[in-house]
Amino acid sequence: MKLVSAIIKPFKLDDVREALAGVGIEGMTVTEVKGFGRQKGHTELYRGAEYQVDFLPKVKLEIAIKSDRLEMLLEAITDAARTGKIGDGKIFVTDLEQAIRIRTGEFDNDAL
Repeated sequence: MKLVSAIIKPFKLDDVREALAGVGIEGMTVTEVKGFGRQKGHTELYRGAEYQVDFLPKVKLEIAIKSDRLEMLLEAITDAARTGKIGDGKIFVTDLEQAIRIRTGEFDNDAL
């Protein structure tokens, strides 16, 4: 099992959700986050004063998946989230040691 964490631009969330539904991915956790990388933030004007915005709004998706479906998931996220501009985001994949569905007590792949 794998845990996939993807950081994407907020306006791409619906596109990614639709792409995942199209390949049969049923569930995910979505969190609104802030961050920066190479994009380095930007300046904004507020009441005549210019100020630096270092942390930009992003969306973090977390998806637990069976290992044999990983490549399909990564391709769906990458294709749907890509704009071709800096700040499109990143995807991180980690091993998932154990999963338990609380309602039924099912373990591991059965819990996904």
